[in-house]
Amino acid sequence: MSRSRSAASPLLAFALSAALAACSPSGAPSGEANATPAAAEAAVPAAPAASEDARPFAIGTLQAVALRDGGITLPNDNKVFGVGRTPEEVAALLTAAGLPGDPLQVSLQPLLVRAGERVLLFDTGAGGSLGEGAGKLGAALAAAGVAPGEVTDIFISHYHGDHTGGLLDAQGGPAFPNATIHIAAAEWEHLRGLDPETARSSLIGDHAALVAAMTPKVATFAPGAELVPGVVKAVSTTGHTPGHAAYLIGSGADTLLYVGDTMHHHVVSVQKPEWPIGFDGDAVAGAASRGALLEQAAGSGQRVYAVHFPFPGLGRIERRGEGYAWAAE
Repeated sequence: MSRSRSAASPLLAFALSAALAACSPSGAPSGEANATPAAAEAAVPAAPAASEDARPFAIGTLQAVALRDGGITLPNDNKVFGVGRTPEEVAALLTAAGLPGDPLQVSLQPLLVRAGERVLLFDTGAGGSLGEGAGKLGAALAAAGVAPGEVTDIFISHYHGDHTGGLLDAQGGPAFPNATIHIAAAEWEHLRGLDPETARSSLIGDHAALVAAMTPKVATFAPGAELVPGVVKAVSTTGHTPGHAAYLIGSGADTLLYVGDTMHHHVVSVQKPEWPIGFDGDAVAGAASRGALLEQAAGSGQRVYAVHFPFPGLGRIERRGEGYAWAAE
């Protein structure tokens, strides 16, 4: 998440629906993948008990845990949600859904998945970039029974500090010393090239330390790459950032789509995907990504994990009249 926003670029041909349709979790390893196949049926520790910080659930035979990192409160001022609209329009949408018209609450929950001997973490939360309201990933991992050194793979949806801040420990070193960090090649190139001011506006407090900690561990990938054979495949959802990636996670016919920041709010983003959002670097492409994802997910019944929807961020998109609605599990 970041309040920086560049001018919208012309939208190129957009084929998210086709990409998702092709994202079967089975198949041969991609040349980009540096992982060995994960045996989803292998014995894993018992699922942790549900708590306010960790909510276990299953993805087919895979064990998963929603990890509470915290939350963000944003004013209804049209600087983030409903850019170009009015506070009254946004408030009307919220109150019709039974929510306060101001402010807006946004959650933050990385995802943990066990796949055989591998421990997969999707995004790392805010670290210290959002103050006391977030940065609670360590407590959530402890509640899930996982030590940072046990994490084998980290999948970054995009570079913003509320998704990468948890990569650093309190001393500015790598918080997950044994993990490979998977990030889209375009996203990694963009992150490395940030100037200090843009990095700060993207919630990255120490850009040099972040890049230094990531560099020895980074494994970049191309759009659509299979990253853990039979378990994780990248889905390109550009617009929010240059190389933003969603991840299709699953075993067999049971899959979960981790959407990253393709959507931010469970009412505004779902019911008004065409409304610009101040966090998107390319407003046109961001709106197109949201619309395509909503159409595909509603049509297929795809199970979704939304990192910024109310905890635990797990549910489906349903058609409602001419539009869509979020149906939480």
